[in-house]
Parts: sequence; C-alpha cells; structure tokens
Amino acid sequence: MRQLLLDWGAAVPPTLDSFVIGRNQELASMLRRIALREAASLDQRFITLWGEAGAGKSHLLLALAADGQALYLSADQPAENYAWSPEIPLYLLDDCDCMNANQQIAAFALYSAIRESGGMLVAASGRPPAQLTLREDLRTRLAWGLVYQVHGLSDDEKIDALSKSADARGLVLSPGVLPYLLTHFRRDMQSLSAILDALDRYSLETQRPITMPLLRELLQLADAQPT
Repeated sequence: MRQLLLDWGAAVPPTLDSFVIGRNQELASMLRRIALREAASLDQRFITLWGEAGAGKSHLLLALAADGQALYLSADQPAENYAWSPEIPLYLLDDCDCMNANQQIAAFALYSAIRESGGMLVAASGRPPAQLTLREDLRTRLAWGLVYQVHGLSDDEKIDALSKSADARGLVLSPGVLPYLLTHFRRDMQSLSAILDALDRYSLETQRPITMPLLRELLQLADAQPT
C-alpha cells in the first residue's frame, strides 16, 4: 500500500488538457487541430517544436500519440522503426538532437516519404533547427515547416497552476509547500502534478494536513533527491 502511495512515476498518461499552456496559446491551438485530425486544413504538414528540458515537448508528442493512430519515435528506438506506412497519418519524432547517424538517415527518409506520399510529422528537440548538429539535409528539412518554441513556465506560473489544481480538488496547502517543491524536486509540471497527487493521498492516509513537515516526510520516504 505504501509503495503504491509513493509511486507517482505511474502518473496518468499525458494529454493536451493536462498541459499547462502558459505562453504557448498558438501552439496549443495548432496541436488541438492536429489531434482532431484537422491536419488537412493546415498549410504545413511539418512542425518542429523546440525548448528547454521540462518545457513539455515530450508531453505534447505523447498526448498526440494517445489515440493510437500516430507513431511516436524517440532517440532510444532503433532506426528500423523510422518507417513510413500508408496506415499511419501522424509521425511524432522526439529528441531529434539525440539521434545517432543511422537514425538521422532513417529520419530523413521518413521525412521524404511523408512529403511524397502523405502524412504529417511533428518533431521536437532541445534547440532550434538551425542550431542542431545533425546532417545538413535533415537539419534544413526540420527548419522548412512551422517552428514553435515551447515556452516553459516561470516559477510563479508553476505555483499558480499548482495552486489552482489544489483549489479545484479542495486541497489546503500550507504556505511554503509549493516554493519548496520547486527547489527540492523535479521541476517539470508532470512531476510536480504527480507529487501533488501523492501529497493528497498521503495526507488522507495519515489524516494530517499538507504542511512542510508532511512534504519533507513524503520526500524522505520516497528517497526523492533535489534537482
């Protein structure tokens, strides 16, 4: 029971609804159109997202893959997986800046097949396409379509989003709990939201309010390390 309580790694799958939009309104609107299979009405079939670690790039790609009608690819998958199929309308290419030589060759072939035979590609990387250290033909292709920076949330925006989430569930957080989390825990919103869920469950289990001592105890039980 205690292990299940602390296992916030088993959080619910990412969705577009659970992505905190912040300064990404135009991007969020675009991705919702793609999720609704309105890609045919878009001017571009190639989109590249870039942003700092924790900004939510993988969250967005995995959210688009949730209905099972898209192929999610990342740098930890073999190049053989980067294959075009007439049955797949959407390809999601994560961690482009981490692809090895074989994956880059396969990614370029996939891009060419989509352009010639149909489909759509949404790619993501930690830097703008012009700054990627990839083979030149792939790097330039990733820059040809729409390019969006995924803006991460400021600390104040994260605290505001988490506070609203807590209020919506009737959680009362002692002052200092959320600022402490931002300095002593993983800083991406998915992890922060998951530990908020864990705090809620732990508070109910122990019949104690969500205070700094409770938070520290939970982190200690989980052997969580500051980031």
